[in-house]
Amino acid sequence: MTVNASQTEAGRGAAFAVYALYLLSIPSAAVFALIGVIVAYAARDGAGPLARSHLDHAIRIWWTAFWWVVGGWILVGLGFVLMIALIGFPIMWLGGLILLIILIWFTVKALLGLLALLDARAR
Repeated sequence: MTVNASQTEAGRGAAFAVYALYLLSIPSAAVFALIGVIVAYAARDGAGPLARSHLDHAIRIWWTAFWWVVGGWILVGLGFVLMIALIGFPIMWLGGLILLIILIWFTVKALLGLLALLDARAR
């Protein structure tokens, strides 16, 4: 059995752990995603080039998802306030739809990143 240099690269285990935490974030109400991004930030400096690209990618998708989730919750809150005028229902629906799309997007990006890491491809 031969071992690739990319399989023993520094930071590869951390990148794997980050993707695993991201995939487990759905049942944990995103607590594991927060832990994952903290691990990614902590392991990024000592990582090799392949692992560094994955850790940077994981950080980038977390921040993207974070700001879209903030926007989705703002829409949901605004819709809740505007329910008195009956215009709040479609606004709440739009906010919920954004949250669902981000949940699916985040999960797919984490899964594709994990598969690329296992294939020793940079992100």
